[in-house]
Amino acid sequence: MAMTVSPITALCSKHNLFEARIGGYHVYRIPGIVVTRRGTVVAYCEARLGNGGDWDPIDICMRRSVDDGMTWDEPTIAMDHRQFGSKSPVNNFVCTADQGTGDVHVLFCNNYARVFAMKSEDDCLSFSQPRDVTHVFEPLRQIYPFRVIAVGPGHGIQLRNGRLIVPVWMSDGSGTEFGAGKLGHRPSEVASVFSDDHGETWQAGDFVVRNEPRFRNPNETCAVELSDGRVLFNTRTESVTHRRLITTSTDGATNWSAPRFDDELLEPICMGSIVSLHHGHPVVFANPGVLERTMAGGPGRHIGPDERGRPFDRKQLTIRLSEDDCQTWSYKRQLEDGPSGYSDLAVLTDGTLLCLYECGVVNRMYDNRYLRLARFNLDWIMHR
Repeated sequence: MAMTVSPITALCSKHNLFEARIGGYHVYRIPGIVVTRRGTVVAYCEARLGNGGDWDPIDICMRRSVDDGMTWDEPTIAMDHRQFGSKSPVNNFVCTADQGTGDVHVLFCNNYARVFAMKSEDDCLSFSQPRDVTHVFEPLRQIYPFRVIAVGPGHGIQLRNGRLIVPVWMSDGSGTEFGAGKLGHRPSEVASVFSDDHGETWQAGDFVVRNEPRFRNPNETCAVELSDGRVLFNTRTESVTHRRLITTSTDGATNWSAPRFDDELLEPICMGSIVSLHHGHPVVFANPGVLERTMAGGPGRHIGPDERGRPFDRKQLTIRLSEDDCQTWSYKRQLEDGPSGYSDLAVLTDGTLLCLYECGVVNRMYDNRYLRLARFNLDWIMHR
């Protein structure tokens, strides 16, 4: 039965957390957000130097809120790239809030070549020393000889049984989209990594989506636990179908279902985000909601086999709501009218949703002006 809501109860407010060309950085990109067991909201992103590209020097910046995202601490550097070399980027910083221990577990990459793990016991005021866990992925390298590896981005999830799960994508680096001397991010394939001991050790799961003509270059993936305990991966792909790719597993590591396209979820070839409010009831998804090419795109980007060098617009970030474990999407509402790209979703203890997302442009698409935080509720999504 359709739900009726009052416009009086609908909530949607917005606040800019990071702004390009401020704080000594060219641009802030690749948002992530989690809510800890204590209720602290932690927002993080890639603070990019140079020209703001994937291979430029990159730090990780972070802000915290202890009042449900109403006010925020000043930005801090959670990871300085100089720890790994003068020009070596830190990328794909992924936090997972552990509801059992209260810790925040982190996986991140350096130079798209190594993966590190660390944790925070004080809601991201401080972190343990990062430890190299790249060896965890060696079983996958035996199947697919990757030279580029990236966890996430966004946030990881914890299942009801305590297991921590983070999607990962990898590439053999043979793509030429970044020019001479730089490893490409294409072709790419998707797998998972998990921990059953609260982040003390990590293990590689099976491959989830392999690169093939139907599912061209699957990569950045968001994950959610459904009401029956299955884990759903919702994957970005460069397929000519231009729809998000869906697959499920009973444990988030093995026996993944055959991938299928979700006809309702458009794929403008951009990171999406997904979150469950309470064990799969309901599920909320966010990504740019149109397939158009009107914006000035990034330099030299050839994304998709039929785009003649011009990518789809990243704009009109759209929120969708599913009440049946992502089989259908009952409601949708546009969160941002203009340019808007990568996003990450989180849920406060009272059910209010948070979405941290790229929006606006300085000079062109990918050169985002803001990372903006939106606070909204289910009534706002369902209000017509």
